[in-house]
Amino acid sequence: MAGNSNFDEILSTTLKNYIPKLTDNIFSARPLFYALTNGQTIRRVSGGAKIVVPIIYGTNSTAGSYSGVDTIDITAQTGISAAEYDWKQYAATVTISGIEEAKNNGEAAIIDLLEGKIFQTQETVIENMNTMFWADGTGNSSKDWNGLHLIVAKPNTSLGGIDPTDSGNSWWSSTETDENGALTQTTMANVYNSVSVGNDQPTIIITTQTLYEKYESLLADQIRYTDTDVADGGFQNLLFKGAPVTFDGATTSGQMMFLNTKYLQLVAHSDVWFKPTPFVRPTNQDAVFSQLLCYGNLTCSNRARQGYLFGATG
Repeated sequence: MAGNSNFDEILSTTLKNYIPKLTDNIFSARPLFYALTNGQTIRRVSGGAKIVVPIIYGTNSTAGSYSGVDTIDITAQTGISAAEYDWKQYAATVTISGIEEAKNNGEAAIIDLLEGKIFQTQETVIENMNTMFWADGTGNSSKDWNGLHLIVAKPNTSLGGIDPTDSGNSWWSSTETDENGALTQTTMANVYNSVSVGNDQPTIIITTQTLYEKYESLLADQIRYTDTDVADGGFQNLLFKGAPVTFDGATTSGQMMFLNTKYLQLVAHSDVWFKPTPFVRPTNQDAVFSQLLCYGNLTCSNRARQGYLFGATG
């Protein structure tokens, strides 16, 4: 074998130890990722044929006052259902060629080489996943994971096995508003209020840089507040009615997403989440490779608390 006889063992051990840092870097690198993984929004599931998300869409009609020996209503209740999401898969491969192995003989050199490969993989995953989570899940022959352009921007499209156009299913639909012109705080307030119930309000608003700067200009004569949690994540933000407003480069021109992450969950398989496979040497290639595997999907348990503003200009 060329190079260090412990090459594969050093690679495997280093990669395994690096995975927590890798995933942290990936999911804190974009506002959407940060919102989906900060706090309780990432959910780990051990398995199952589908990812099942319970949904409450109706009230309990038996609740009410009574007096003395009045008959208390015991009518069986509906209003509880479940959305079912398919497991999706994602992978990235770390490959080291034979010549790279030969050139990096010592343990320190091997680790440096692998860290460079991991950084390359990390940056690629950030870009690709960020694009995927903003899309509608139809990419790569519908192998892509669910994204906001399915969950939020297509309010009348079936999601999780529930069709919002079916009779009685209007509760499974997001709010969409066409600004059709320059962004105004009035329209923003309308979308925000439409997806809010009491203190159950959007937790983050993500838009384009152009619309972020437009909103910033609308605050020219006002005191500007920011959300410290989002700022600590490294993202510029301004508050709108208590929700941080920030921007993401992958957002479609003219749009603004009002997200309540209480009902958006990035589900990860507890056993296969950036899980590295052992380094393998193919019989027909002068290289070794390891695959980083992920099983999961982006899910929603309440589309009615999500809002989509489009057609806005700066």
